Amino acid sequence: MENTSTASDTRAPAPGPSRPGVPRRRTAGDWIWLAVVAVAVLAVGAFVGVVGPLLAITCPSCEDGVRGPLRFFGGITVAWGAVPIVTLGTVIGIFLPRGGARVGAYGLGALVVLLTTMLILGQFTT
Repeated sequence: MENTSTASDTRAPAPGPSRPGVPRRRTAGDWIWLAVVAVAVLAVGAFVGVVGPLLAITCPSCEDGVRGPLRFFGGITVAWGAVPIVTLGTVIGIFLPRGGARVGAYGLGALVVLLTTMLILGQFTT
């Protein structure tokens, strides 16, 4: 007679996503994808940090095409303070075990929000 009881089953639990609480190991393709996302975050962060303030102080009706950059303290603070912190935090978060592409997407969204903030602050210089 064959024993069909589950109590005497001595097989090890299946590895991978079927075990709750244990994240699956990343493959080489996962690491390559995360590296691509990290490079994209770095590129967008560099664009927002360098070109964002320049876009914010442009003025088509001004004589030289630029608003006074000395009055643009809020946008410069965002460009020099918040953008590097968000970019670095996103890149670090991408490579954490529970991070990944979701952290990269949140970081890219935050960089877009910071760029929009700089553009809005550039319109309201005093």
